[in-house]
Amino acid sequence: MPKLARFRAKHDAPPEAASVGGALASTPILHLDMDAFFVSVELLERPELRGKAVVVGGRPDARGVVTSASYEARRFGVHSAMPLRTAAKLCPHAFFLDNRHELYSEWSDRVATILGRFTPIVEMASIDEAYLDLTGTELLHGPPLAAAHALLAEIRRTTGLPCSGGLAATRLVAKVASDQAKPSGLLWVPAASEARFLAPLGVRRIPGIGKVTEAALRGIGIETVGQLAAVSQESLEQTFGQWGTALYRKARGIDAFEFFLDAEPKSISHNHTFGFDTDDAAQLRATLSHLGQKTAKRLREAGLTARTVTLTIRYSNFRTTSHSRTFPEPTDLDALILGTLRELFDSRWEREKKVRLLGAELSSFFHGTQQLDLLDAARHEKLERLAKATDQLRNRFGFSKLQFGGSLGHDDENNPSGGEN
Repeated sequence: MPKLARFRAKHDAPPEAASVGGALASTPILHLDMDAFFVSVELLERPELRGKAVVVGGRPDARGVVTSASYEARRFGVHSAMPLRTAAKLCPHAFFLDNRHELYSEWSDRVATILGRFTPIVEMASIDEAYLDLTGTELLHGPPLAAAHALLAEIRRTTGLPCSGGLAATRLVAKVASDQAKPSGLLWVPAASEARFLAPLGVRRIPGIGKVTEAALRGIGIETVGQLAAVSQESLEQTFGQWGTALYRKARGIDAFEFFLDAEPKSISHNHTFGFDTDDAAQLRATLSHLGQKTAKRLREAGLTARTVTLTIRYSNFRTTSHSRTFPEPTDLDALILGTLRELFDSRWEREKKVRLLGAELSSFFHGTQQLDLLDAARHEKLERLAKATDQLRNRFGFSKLQFGGSLGHDDENNPSGGEN
C-alpha cells in the first residue's frame, strides 16, 4: 500500500478561494467513493446475489447495525448504521451477511494502490472513500477530468468494484459531487460554479449538517443550500454562534483544508469487538496475535519502527483498561511485538471477567531500523527476512491467507476494526 498524504485544517482560507483560476485547471480535487463497498466486495465472491437485496452487518436478529446495503435493499428504506432488526422488518426478504472486515481491508488496499499510481497526494478518508489532489499530474494522465475518468475506469476494470467520483476546487464540493454522481458516475463542478451547483440541494447534502442543524434551519425557513447562502454571515452567527461562520462558508462550497505531505501517524492500532463477550483464553490470545500482526505490518509499510506497545482490554461491563510497555530500542518485528502483547495480556487480564474488545497499538515512532540491541544480530537478521517475505506474500495473496500460528484460532466473522491517529 502506498504512503498517502493527509489533510490538515487551514483556518485562514480566504472566502474567494473556491473561485480562483481557470475552470478546469483549478478543480484538481477528486473525491472517490466506492459504491456500496462492503456489499460490492461480497458480490465478487457471491455473484448469484447480484440484483438482490443484500445487507452486510450480521444476522437479522443480531445486535448491531447495518454496515452496508445494496441499492435493492435501500429501496425499502434500509441504510447504513440502521439496527439490523429494523432492517429485517423493512426488508425481510434480504440476504443478511456477516461482516468480513479483513476481506474489505484487503480490497481497500488494492484500491489505494491504484490511487497511488495516479497521484502521490492521497487521503484515505475511510476504508471506502478517498480524496486526491491531481495537481501536476497532467503530463502523465492529462487534465484533471481526463485523469479522474481514467482512474475510475481503472478501478472498475482491475477490481470489478463500482465507484463514483466528484471533481471540484474544494474537498467539500468534490464530496457532494461524488454523492450526486452515484451510482457509478463522475461529476465535475467547474470553478466559480460551486454556489450554483449547491443551491438547489437540501441542506443535509452538505457534509457536517446533521438532523439537529437541519431542523434548526427549517425552523427559520431554510431548507435548501441556496436559501442558506442568501442569509448574511452576521445573521447566521447570531443564531448559531461560531457554527454560523462555518455554515456561511459551507453554503458557498468553501472548506478550510489543504493537503500536506510526509504526514505520519502518531499511533497505529487495530481493535477487535467480539460478537459475544468471551473468556475463552485461546480465542483471546489468537485474536491478540492477529491484531499484533496487522499493526506490525502497517508499521513496516510506513517505514517506521516503534518503541511502545499498548494493549487495550474492554470488559463486558464496558470498563476499559490500557497497559503499555516501552522498549529500550525501537522495533518493527512481529516476534517482539507479539511477545510483548502476549505478556501484557497474561499479566493484566482479569480472568473472572469476560472480554468484549481487544486492541493492539504501536507508538513512539522512529525512522529506519535501530533494534540490534534487542536481539543478537543473527536472530535479528533472520526475523527481518521472515517479516519481509511474509509481507510480500500477504500483499500478493491477502493478509488472511498467511498467519503466524498464534492467530490460527482467530474468528474473522466477528467485527474487527482498525485506526490510525
